[in-house]
Amino acid sequence: MMITLNRRHALGLMGAATGSLILPGYLRAQGTRPSVTIAVQKITNNNTLDIWNEQSNVGERVFFPNLWEGLILRNWMGDQGPQPGLATEWTRIDDKTIELKLREGVRFHNGDEMTAEDVAFSFSPERVFGETQPAGGKTIFAENFKPETAKDLPANIPGIGRRLWPALAGVEVVDKYTVRFHNATPDVTLEGRLYAFGSQIANRRAWDEAETYAEWANKPVTTGPYMVEEYRPDVSLTLVAFDDYWGGHPPLERITFVEVPEVSSRINGLLSGEYDFACDLPPDQIGTVMDTDGFEVQSSTIWNHRISVFNTQNEILADPLVRRAMTHAIDRDAIVQALWGGMTKIPAGLQFESFRSSDMFIDNWTVPEFNPDLARDLLKQANYKGDAIPFRLLNNYYINQVPNGQIMVEMWQQVGLNVEIEMKENWSQIHDPSGIKGVRDWSASNNINDPITPMVVQYGPNGEVQQKKDWTNAEFNDLSIVMETSTDHGKRKKAIARMLEIVEREDPAYQVLHQNAVFTGMRSELNWKAAPAFAMDFRASNWPSNS
Repeated sequence: MMITLNRRHALGLMGAATGSLILPGYLRAQGTRPSVTIAVQKITNNNTLDIWNEQSNVGERVFFPNLWEGLILRNWMGDQGPQPGLATEWTRIDDKTIELKLREGVRFHNGDEMTAEDVAFSFSPERVFGETQPAGGKTIFAENFKPETAKDLPANIPGIGRRLWPALAGVEVVDKYTVRFHNATPDVTLEGRLYAFGSQIANRRAWDEAETYAEWANKPVTTGPYMVEEYRPDVSLTLVAFDDYWGGHPPLERITFVEVPEVSSRINGLLSGEYDFACDLPPDQIGTVMDTDGFEVQSSTIWNHRISVFNTQNEILADPLVRRAMTHAIDRDAIVQALWGGMTKIPAGLQFESFRSSDMFIDNWTVPEFNPDLARDLLKQANYKGDAIPFRLLNNYYINQVPNGQIMVEMWQQVGLNVEIEMKENWSQIHDPSGIKGVRDWSASNNINDPITPMVVQYGPNGEVQQKKDWTNAEFNDLSIVMETSTDHGKRKKAIARMLEIVEREDPAYQVLHQNAVFTGMRSELNWKAAPAFAMDFRASNWPSNS
């Protein structure tokens, strides 16, 4: 859903903001390509540029489609479906096997031609899977892997690999430009997995030549239209044009992402000419940008839902009645109106409209109703005595995260729940196993037009929720295997319907709040268009030729 903004709507959110004409800081030099500077809330969460390690919304923004590319590309500016990429065509051999023909003449940033050997390496035990086996259903914990040298994979990556490719047995090199992906089990989503976040191709030689994993992960050699020039963790990331790109010369000379945590600083820098784009604007600040001549806000709802996650190791939250009470105590409509000005919507649980294209959308399903009386009754049944439940909260990693958290705490209080906010500085502190966990924020994305993402990928046996020991459910895990291995459409649809009942009603792992939306302030003269995603597309197809 694209959001149409006009000045009246913006000022209605913001109130009359005093605007003035700002001289453009973005100058088009004759005969040279322009460069842009983008102010973001965060560049990466773990200070690497590895698509397997940095599985995040902020990572999507800096990785795609400018740096990392897969065999199949995601149609970022359209329906988010598959497009030919580093592979020109693909064919199903059987339920377990897919063959792909590679695009010839593709160059990596170090000048090497991409071949089947690079593809096989990109999905190898050395690069991703470690000693894990191609079988779903068993949770892989990071503590099971202890890197022994600086070149070994970080402990979390094998589990992430099996989260995204639970049954990949290996990649066969048929010839220089042909590969076959062999799965240990049937999988109707193999094509989708190939364009999901994580399945992008890296250069084998660059990996071999790097002395440490950290050295490689700070400057990975890929095939994208831009390559890493300089990465300063927590400060900036500069990408520079790669003129041997298979898709033609990139339109920009440089793209610099600058980490600017505070919203006001991002907006002030945009309006003063220091930045050309300011990302992650909250709705109530849209008017500030749109009421200034020469600036606009690009925006849309995206395939990502904001959620809250429950930790069932907490003695109070171990009782599903308490978690159910929490889900019924939240007035989602009030949050959408108060914090978003009605500019997003409440989805049908953890579902996306794109699931309809594969007839996997469960109709007549909704988020838990706002019912304070039911919440109070559930707490009474649980014999809840008012003990404190911690809520580990980040400072607006998500748009409006802090005010959203404060509103929810007030709503929970109104039904008798004692939830206490604990402010944290980063995700490591959010997931820290020491101390008492309770509630945390998160989001869930759809990557491949099938409910296996996010349901199984994020909540199944190797989803982060179970790998972090927040929640688990035996029946849910059995159904995850059905989703991963069955080729029977009816059986898979029945499984996802039952999974929704378990995870959103009977034994809540999370509560869905609303669909996410992105608001990006920019100079109007750039004529750039935002994708319905966190990703920012700076390829030639999305940059006006007169720039």
